[in-house]
Amino acid sequence: MRKYQFINFHIKENYYLIEINRPKQLNAINKGTISELKKCFTEIRSYTKGFYGVIITGVGEKSFVAGADIVEFNELDQESAKKLSENGHELFNTIESMPIPVIALVNGYSLGGGCELALSCHLRIATENAKFSQPEINLGTIPGYGGTQRLPQIIGKGRALEMMLTAEMVDAKSALEYGLVNYILDDKEKAMEKSVSILNTVKRKSPKAIANVIKSVNNFYNKDVNGFDQEIKIFSKLCNSEDFKEGVNAFHEKRCPSFKGK
Repeated sequence: MRKYQFINFHIKENYYLIEINRPKQLNAINKGTISELKKCFTEIRSYTKGFYGVIITGVGEKSFVAGADIVEFNELDQESAKKLSENGHELFNTIESMPIPVIALVNGYSLGGGCELALSCHLRIATENAKFSQPEINLGTIPGYGGTQRLPQIIGKGRALEMMLTAEMVDAKSALEYGLVNYILDDKEKAMEKSVSILNTVKRKSPKAIANVIKSVNNFYNKDVNGFDQEIKIFSKLCNSEDFKEGVNAFHEKRCPSFKGK
């Protein structure tokens, strides 16, 4: 596995851990961070056998990702802004379509591009000091990494518009009420324990079924496909798999299934 400058990449026993490592900038994501994350997730996608998820967080206790690096905005024009936005979309689309669950462990500030990064993950687990915001309107622009699309999907149009139009921060308790996060834990250590616990549950399931649950749910938001038709196709295909046969046999034999991902 490659070394990175702006992120720490750890290979655990059965999951991957990624840390955004720019603590002096509150882990703000610059172009280099986006590039490294794209390479990292491409690398992970090519080797998921025996791994059941990814946890992504920020170094330290203060910030998950405090937005994009505004220093890089100084020289933006229409063409360079388009490229910047496209790169962000490509990364977050990659995360959203990963065949293993990606958990955002939101420790502290999750602002702008950081909130959009969390939105692209499949689950979000927050510490009590987590704060979410889409403050791009204060810069005279809009979220550019998919925030205007994913935030309404997750918390509804009204709440999403309020967050984006006011740029006000949402604390962890409100984020839980909105459905923006799945759980709140006291601190980063407990949030990590919860994240790992979820992945330990996932690892007992069929890898093929996991990947296709993610794919099928994502199809609901893909205007180019009929999600219901695709569900029928995915369901019928999986019912011809070895994992399905093992699951049914295990049920009848009243034992835990031993899935092979086949």
